[in-house]
Amino acid sequence: MSTELKAPSVKKIPKELIAHGERRIDEYYWLNDPENPDVIAYLEQENAFYDTLTSNTKDFQGTLFEEMKSRIKEDDSSVPYKSNGYWYATRYEIGKEYPIFGRRFEREDAAEEVIFNCNEMAKGFDYFKLGGLSISPNNQLAAFGVDTVSRRQYVLQFKNLLTGEVFGDKIENTTGSAVWADDNKTVFYCKKDPVTLRSDKIYKHILGTSSEEDVLVFCEKDDTYSTFVYKTKSKKYIVIGSSSTLTSEYQILRSDKPEGAFQMFSKRERGVEYSLAHYEDKFYILTNKDGATNFKVMRVNEQQTSSEHWEEFIAHREEVLLEDIEIFSEHYVLSERENGLNQIKIVRWDGKESYYLPFDNETYTTYVGTNPDFETNILRYVYNSLTTPSSVIDFNMDTKAKEVKKEQEVLGGKFDKENYTSERVWATAQDGVKVPISLVYHKDTPLDGSSPLLQYAYGSYGYTIDPYFSTVRLSLLDRGFIYAIAHVRGGEYLGRKWYEDGKLLKKKNTFTDFIDCSKYLIAEKYTSPAHLYASGGSAGGLLMGAVVNMAPELYNGIIAAVPFVDVVTTMLDDSIPLTTGEYDEWGNPNTKEYYDYMMSYSPYDNVKAQKYPHMLVTTGLHDSQVQYFEPAKWVARLRELKTDKNLLLFNINMEAGHGGASGRFESLKEEAKEYAFLLELEHKIQ
Repeated sequence: MSTELKAPSVKKIPKELIAHGERRIDEYYWLNDPENPDVIAYLEQENAFYDTLTSNTKDFQGTLFEEMKSRIKEDDSSVPYKSNGYWYATRYEIGKEYPIFGRRFEREDAAEEVIFNCNEMAKGFDYFKLGGLSISPNNQLAAFGVDTVSRRQYVLQFKNLLTGEVFGDKIENTTGSAVWADDNKTVFYCKKDPVTLRSDKIYKHILGTSSEEDVLVFCEKDDTYSTFVYKTKSKKYIVIGSSSTLTSEYQILRSDKPEGAFQMFSKRERGVEYSLAHYEDKFYILTNKDGATNFKVMRVNEQQTSSEHWEEFIAHREEVLLEDIEIFSEHYVLSERENGLNQIKIVRWDGKESYYLPFDNETYTTYVGTNPDFETNILRYVYNSLTTPSSVIDFNMDTKAKEVKKEQEVLGGKFDKENYTSERVWATAQDGVKVPISLVYHKDTPLDGSSPLLQYAYGSYGYTIDPYFSTVRLSLLDRGFIYAIAHVRGGEYLGRKWYEDGKLLKKKNTFTDFIDCSKYLIAEKYTSPAHLYASGGSAGGLLMGAVVNMAPELYNGIIAAVPFVDVVTTMLDDSIPLTTGEYDEWGNPNTKEYYDYMMSYSPYDNVKAQKYPHMLVTTGLHDSQVQYFEPAKWVARLRELKTDKNLLLFNINMEAGHGGASGRFESLKEEAKEYAFLLELEHKIQ
């Protein structure tokens, strides 16, 4: 990589932004117009600059891509799951980018019926995603959504599985999924606001009629909420949900009475979250009601469902986060988290037995898998660790017999899990709190401060990054990198309070936790500032932006993918997709207290004249989650103010959105770009 070439320059058009009587000047505000040819020209200049400066790594990127691809079984298939008499599975064919959805009647070895071949459907599109596949109760019809832009705006369509005919019914701008009533002709679906992309309306559609005749069933008027629709596992109820970050509400309708009106389950109460499971004549409610920070389970008769009738079923525990409940005819299964570690507890309804599945290390991930079948004693769950490939396991809840249905294959003949070491360590944050870090590295990697280390975190929305196995990551580990997941506050790794201590007016804990983890890894000789790298995407990209402003000297290189970096301006603009639903996470800057706090960390607003690490920033032109102009403005301001000669690269996928490329292997090319960036930086040191 060479930095001799002159970086793209961006014209400044000062725009005055005033809030709470305070004045900000945003010279790059004009970049938020994708219809402006000057904007597109600038993005293309950045891509050309990126291509030129990384041209010497192009062959290496290709090598990494082929290496990553070679570990993946191309003609792979998912483990079939049973639903309503059919076994459903997804498979891939050699050389093909997209999945094939199929099913087999009654037996796993019966003749395959191909439902959708996405390789055929994707022809002619730069991006393709099929989502929300839903089969009618009589097994003869399928509802499905198609996105060809990558803005998560799906066109909802219907297919006759007996004849192969795709009906003329096409419903634009939906979430992609639909729920069938028992009559096999009525579906309920969710539409999005075309500007903000908030899911705000539930409609009822009768197959064969014009979508213009569809009945609006529910409109979520509060713009801090989104709405959705689904069917209970018992199949008895169709459920409309409304949720914000902090609050939820549900309405229910019998699946056999689609012409009826939805009934309120229990009205929203600010700060009370709940979710539903149905069994026999009762609902089981996972909720944080009454101060149950780590959640508890309550139950209520299906005839009187409002919260004053709820009775405690499983009590709240201070040390155990209750994440989910899965219901079967004779058992229920609890997904729990204690001291950061996943636990699965199995309980018989008749109370005769309860037990935990045994797991034996500190860097594993396990979760309940796809279990649509209600009348079964088989629990499907998934297990993997930082050193162990993922396994899909069927567990007999009566006999306790375990059958590994599939273990992820790592092809190429070079992988041996005995060659890798994983551990969990604890860094002390500046306020004295212990922050866990999951680590994995090749057993031959020296731990003397000389090894390169990639530190990753997300740290928002209570979303937990569990320690998981990655075949792609082996390309770093086999080249001497240590990989670290910092379980910073803002996630839920150590329970609900861990999340609450990393949001709103405590958001900076996320950033200082990450920095303190870096300092710990340096102090303990896992790495050194010359060899330390960090990466994060989306809200994790915000983390990267904050960290490089606060402690740039700790890192040699940073990767910020689709980063949310223009926090204040974005959160003040309620026309930007998804802004209003974010107030409970970041705060509403229309309130002065939140405005001031956001201004104190917003990466774009805090870029200053100082040295920054080498940086690779990526985005997608059609991103609906973090608009492309946030990183574009950030890069422009960094170029203006930074005092070093380190690399600052900005790579824009002109076809894709938030999730990047859609093809199975195309996404590996993006990973190869990032890894080549890191490995080239490390090579230059050596």
